[in-house]
Amino acid sequence: MRTEEFDYNHTGRSFGAYAAYDETQTGKRPGVLVIHDLWGLGEQPKERARRLAELGYVGLAIDLFGDRFQPKALGEALPIVGEMRANSRSFRDRLLAGLEQLANHPEVDSSRMGAIGFCLGGISVLELARDGADLKGVVCFHGNLDAVEPAKKGAVKAKVLVCTGGGDGIVPDTQISTFQDEMRNADADWQVNVYGGAEHSFTNIYADRAGIPGVSYHEKADRRSWDAMRGFFGEAFAK
Repeated sequence: MRTEEFDYNHTGRSFGAYAAYDETQTGKRPGVLVIHDLWGLGEQPKERARRLAELGYVGLAIDLFGDRFQPKALGEALPIVGEMRANSRSFRDRLLAGLEQLANHPEVDSSRMGAIGFCLGGISVLELARDGADLKGVVCFHGNLDAVEPAKKGAVKAKVLVCTGGGDGIVPDTQISTFQDEMRNADADWQVNVYGGAEHSFTNIYADRAGIPGVSYHEKADRRSWDAMRGFFGEAFAK
């Protein structure tokens, strides 16, 4: 497996990126953007990029905060996230700049791209879908489902898979229901998987270290949601 670290510029700022792919594989292949949680471009999103490479894709994990910033506490992360979400156009443009890096990667078939995200990253991939990004599919892992600007009818090109925890107090049933209505109204191709007993951040093996109530790792939900993603992309990327 080959991995690459590089930086790119957007609106005069530097953003980090980490690519992983199987260098023994010939020809262009689907590419999957990986977007991190509240804690920035650390080991967890990079590990997911490598796992995507093992599936035959190019995984590209990007830095959403800029300058490779990795918050150490919620008090550092939440104001940045709030500011990003308050301006949907700026937020989406930042995401599209990262997607452009994936599309331009020499190993990627830019006609077959997807995106996955965790927590904040889950919010992000849904924003890409709502914006009509040219993606075959997006997978949201335990991300908030509320929208500052809901999807317009016919705007969502990507298939959408949401993987959420049945015990996630941050993403309650009412939010799931509202999201489903949004996707119906948009005529999107969508599905929602709810994993019983799983709380917020259920895919993150480091989640428990934060000591935040309602935030914990859940091995079964992690494994089952990844398996669901594999099947989802197998369908979405089929020629």
